[in-house]
Amino acid sequence: MDLSDSTLPGCLLENLAKPMGRVGFYRYKEIEMLKNIRLSIVCLLLLSPAATGCAAQRAGLKDIGFAIQVGAFSEVKNAERLTKKLQKKGIQAFYFKRENGIYAVRFGDFARKEDASRTARKLVKDSTISSYFIAAPQQDMSASHREPSLEKAPAPSLRKPAAVVKKREQEPRREKSDMGAIAARTAERFVGIPYRWGGDTVVEGMDCSGFVRAVYNLCGVNIPRTSREQYRVGDVVAKDELKDGDLVFFGSSLDEITHVGIFVGSGRFVHAPRRGDDIKVSTLDETYFLKRFVGAKRYF
Repeated sequence: MDLSDSTLPGCLLENLAKPMGRVGFYRYKEIEMLKNIRLSIVCLLLLSPAATGCAAQRAGLKDIGFAIQVGAFSEVKNAERLTKKLQKKGIQAFYFKRENGIYAVRFGDFARKEDASRTARKLVKDSTISSYFIAAPQQDMSASHREPSLEKAPAPSLRKPAAVVKKREQEPRREKSDMGAIAARTAERFVGIPYRWGGDTVVEGMDCSGFVRAVYNLCGVNIPRTSREQYRVGDVVAKDELKDGDLVFFGSSLDEITHVGIFVGSGRFVHAPRRGDDIKVSTLDETYFLKRFVGAKRYF
């Protein structure tokens, strides 16, 4: 019988307390209270995200470190040729279209800038690449994605410059909603690019998940390689709650996911349809995709 039960009649509690003594009785109630507290903590732990698998899902994601960016090609075939050259050396490279319409090639995920520079210098020495740019990890940024650019140093002046009072400006924080929009706009820049890069072999092409991975790489997030692995991480999103940058998955079932794309708003998503085809925009209500839609995930 639980002596801590407040529903017991007072006379019964009094009779039970007599043989134990007043001190022993209250000590007993204290022990029972501690047991109830421990039980409550266990219940909370069992219902926590870590116990239900949410924490494990996040384990598949990590931020991209320093990367090496090469080239400024006006024609996509030149970027493809360099990517193929790097792939033959076992380097997982991909090419992409910048905001200014120029193609560049990017690869690597280094913890330190020095490591990225050392690898790049070795590739220059081997005549694999010529010039290069070390792309820093994604920092706080506004909703508009800013491309790295080179600035010319001001011409030297004989006149002593006037003292300038520096005004400290607060950089805008990178919100998760901003990064989803950035991922969507980045994906849209791939539309029309031939589907022949970033996979195990370049000319043979990559699958749709490789395209998605390349876009997220540019946004500073490293996601798993295959569409099935990508579905195992991130947060589940209902179809009517999709936002820019979410991944949409297709297949015969959750165990048989065969395709993935990046949602870009208004029921549309960008994807790489098949090898040899161009990256394109499709809609979720098209019969083929409507029947095969299995779910969506969010990573920002």
